[in-house]
Amino acid sequence: MSFDWTEFDVSNQLPGSWQRDVAAAAAEADCREFSRTPVLSREAQDVQYISRGRVHADQVRRSLPWLYRFYRENFLKLAASISAEAVMPASDERYGVVLNIQHGTLMRFECHIDSNPLTGLLFLTDHARGAGGELVFAYDEDADSVAAVERDCAVIRPRAGLLIFFDGRRHPHYARPLRSESEVRAVAVMNFYTGAQPESTRPPQLNRHLYGDE
Repeated sequence: MSFDWTEFDVSNQLPGSWQRDVAAAAAEADCREFSRTPVLSREAQDVQYISRGRVHADQVRRSLPWLYRFYRENFLKLAASISAEAVMPASDERYGVVLNIQHGTLMRFECHIDSNPLTGLLFLTDHARGAGGELVFAYDEDADSVAAVERDCAVIRPRAGLLIFFDGRRHPHYARPLRSESEVRAVAVMNFYTGAQPESTRPPQLNRHLYGDE
């Protein structure tokens, strides 16, 4: 089996203050134990909570307006350039673009699959080989735990300014913990939709879980 993604180096497109802006936003992240995500989680059954941080979409719009703009303009054009279909950003402002934050050795990102047909990730911090924080994709579409993902996988090391696009609907993936208590990992997560899978196909359980929607 295989898993494919597309890479762009966009470091020279970002504003001069972007690293300072990201560090300030990351310091305000909502860091806690998040419950596993309905429908999409591929965690082992005994894992009910995962410790991580999130800079929510409304915080991104306030603190990182350039990232919000890039999501709807520059990065949207790049996403469209690799798709055979029209590509659209999310119309619901609550989940279009957010930051996932990890600090220390106890946080990671949940093992899951995506509901949207195209995901964009912009890595905002650098991490040396072996330092942790890698994004790991299972080749086995039936992988149902972190251990199962790690048995046969593709691994992407975070590099600041690297933008990747992928379809994560079938391949479970997660972010490894960092190896150092002093390190911080930040990545922008962007949801995109297509004509064949518009935003209306987003499972309603997600918004109920995240926002309490009825």
